[in-house]
Amino acid sequence: MKADMDSLYEATDNLINQQFYSGGQDIIIGRTAEVHLKISNSGQIIKKFKNMFNDNLNIFLKGNYKEFLTPFRKIKGVTDDLIKEINDELNKKLQYLQGTDFDTIVLYTIVLSALITRIRDLHFNSTIDEIRRRIKNKVKVSDSKIQDELDNLFMRNHDYISILYNISYLDALAESFNYKKVAHICKIQKGKYINRTVNLLISKF
Repeated sequence: MKADMDSLYEATDNLINQQFYSGGQDIIIGRTAEVHLKISNSGQIIKKFKNMFNDNLNIFLKGNYKEFLTPFRKIKGVTDDLIKEINDELNKKLQYLQGTDFDTIVLYTIVLSALITRIRDLHFNSTIDEIRRRIKNKVKVSDSKIQDELDNLFMRNHDYISILYNISYLDALAESFNYKKVAHICKIQKGKYINRTVNLLISKF
């Protein structure tokens, strides 16, 4: 399994930017580029996050995936237990792939995607919990009804949901790298889209 470092750097860029960041423009995007927010200094934060991957590529290439993942304890919400879970998940996937023809870039994509997805979902789920809480404070409605309407938004990848997914992610990264002003802006924007989502869902009950 051979891949030059430039290909791995490019993979880092592509995987982190994908449906999240418009490179070099401080613009956070949603499902499509039409749904976007300009947040100053977001590019600096994302570059620092990318560097965490790129600076440890030699460890990855040696196959030490748990060691490669360990520095990400710096990211808010990433614990030793979470790293162990991701590593166990990766080992299962790699066992399944044994005997098949896959290259280093494919393997790197699997490792990166496993970590990024866990980080994103962790913080997005907290945002969804807040949406549920605010709805319950405003109207009397069952948890299952709220979930049904949320599932409908997820299925359509509604604009509010797609941008909330990414604001929650950027907020966590901003806090992790101590960009307090960016984190504050993210929280304001997150609150705005949480309220819009709450109002949208309440209108359906």
